[in-house]
Amino acid sequence: MIDAMLMPFQFPFMQQAFLIALAVSVPAGLLSCFLVLKGWALMGDAISHAVLPGIVLAYIAGLPLALGAFAAGLTCAIATGFIGDNSRLREDTVMGVVFSGMFALGLVMFTAISTDVHLDHILFGDLLGSTWADVLNALVISAFVALILALKWRDLMLHVFDPQQFRATGQPVGLYHYGLLALLSLTIVAALQAVGLILAIALLISPGAIAFMLTRTFPVMLLTSVAVAASSAFAGVYAAFFIDSAPAPTIVLVMALWFVAVFLAKSRAAAIRSAGR
Repeated sequence: MIDAMLMPFQFPFMQQAFLIALAVSVPAGLLSCFLVLKGWALMGDAISHAVLPGIVLAYIAGLPLALGAFAAGLTCAIATGFIGDNSRLREDTVMGVVFSGMFALGLVMFTAISTDVHLDHILFGDLLGSTWADVLNALVISAFVALILALKWRDLMLHVFDPQQFRATGQPVGLYHYGLLALLSLTIVAALQAVGLILAIALLISPGAIAFMLTRTFPVMLLTSVAVAASSAFAGVYAAFFIDSAPAPTIVLVMALWFVAVFLAKSRAAAIRSAGR
């Protein structure tokens, strides 16, 4: 029985999958809290889709795919901010136009070139096809993003909660705004191998949403979000081995079950409190 339970850890491809999933879950869990509180769920979705043309261009130029993805994601974020500041359109409208346009451009470019890279692996991840180089890449990016967020979480919290007060303190608002977008782009790059472009948004939003329902203070919310993301990543990869499923959607499904369970528990607790009054 114990041998069967430990079987997933005996294969190198599963060891690599566990390491990448856990590495990505830490910065994703931390960043998720800021995105949920700032209302940037659509921004995460926009950037995750918009990196595709950057990946294709990097492949054509023979550059690392992560470099192209990061450049395209940051370009999408900057373009969204520029158009929003210089037009009467709402930010969510601009994001919808920019990310759908860039995603479509990426699909057209991808079909126009001959490549051995499968589109499904880009869109939905290829966790079981990871190499130790992919593991190292994810660990380096994740460690950098997590370190920045750990050092600057107080300033970023004020920037998210009260932008006017943050500006009044003399802080460089633009630097923090685009810095947060850069960290978001980097995290999506790290998540490419784990869950792909389509499912990256779930990894960036669900942990923070769950932690928001469970906690009342921001530091505890950060820790809870990381715990939810890491446990979901581990459980998803572990379960996928036994049910013969793809790890990426299984991870997202575990987080969805987390969300439903917490929502139902909180709703039941609120109903009990109301009945006792």
